[in-house]
Amino acid sequence: MIISQTPLRISLAGGGVDFPEFYKREDGFVVSSAIDKYVFVIATRRYDDKIYVNYSQKEIVDNVSQVKHELVRSAMEITGVKQGIEITLLSDVPSQGSGLGSSSSFAVGLLNVLYHYQGIQVSAKRLAEEACKIEIEVCGKPIGKQDQYIAAYGGVQSFKFLKSGEVEVEPLSLPRKCLRDLSDRLFLFYTNLTRSSNIILSEQNKRTDSNMDQLKVIKSLAVDVDQALRRGDLDVVGKVLRENWAIKKTLATSISNPKIDDMHTLAMSAGAMGAKISGAGGGGFLLVYCPASARESLLKIMEDYREMPFSIEPFGSKIILNYSRAEW
Repeated sequence: MIISQTPLRISLAGGGVDFPEFYKREDGFVVSSAIDKYVFVIATRRYDDKIYVNYSQKEIVDNVSQVKHELVRSAMEITGVKQGIEITLLSDVPSQGSGLGSSSSFAVGLLNVLYHYQGIQVSAKRLAEEACKIEIEVCGKPIGKQDQYIAAYGGVQSFKFLKSGEVEVEPLSLPRKCLRDLSDRLFLFYTNLTRSSNIILSEQNKRTDSNMDQLKVIKSLAVDVDQALRRGDLDVVGKVLRENWAIKKTLATSISNPKIDDMHTLAMSAGAMGAKISGAGGGGFLLVYCPASARESLLKIMEDYREMPFSIEPFGSKIILNYSRAEW
């Protein structure tokens, strides 16, 4: 039995400029952080040659081409695992529509566990690249690259997405106290809404031409966050979340709705410096930056919404159990 643990993420700034529709014209730049909420992939060798896949459904098939779960099927094809395996997918949060990058975390975690299943250890770079290939090229999802990279690398990272398609990864090696303070000022509140991001992101991608000016501002805000964090000025994150959200809502029609607007207004009225929906929009989690002085006020006014406490996760996808029976 082999188990991979792969973190989910919050995007601090730059979401939207990691899409090829943008970075093929102008380099993209995103600051993202892994969090201590995870997806888990369990792989167990079977006594027969069948393939079992367990998620919200259960599949029992004879060969890889019959697997309906597209991430599992594609990961098996890329890694060369063909038969005699049982794969189980688990998540700390709703696996669809959370806005925390769970699909990409599953893609990375699947690759990691299937390579280790064969005794192969691969780099975070390879995991991220192949997860991007699975989701963007093979499955045709209208998404960017930041989720796969932060899931593979962990920590707080700045990513530069080059016109060539290459990705430059620059860790923000922040002091421990700075990381604690940042975690203490960030909050996630569940909207009780889930949605498919594909519709929103497809519309956003189609509007890239008309959105270029806004996207360039979003990129510049990510650069501001990168520089601010390096000098320890955490409150810039709050200001950028506020500015980013105002711009983000203009990129597609379904990014916000009255319920999300009400949540945002409540959080800001309690003393938050900034807030935005994590991920594509339309539901999932509201990410809020609030100074320590307003923490209790924020928690009181948002008590009708489920808070998901979290901390920054320093590690990317990793194997937490690798047990092989001697007779195998």
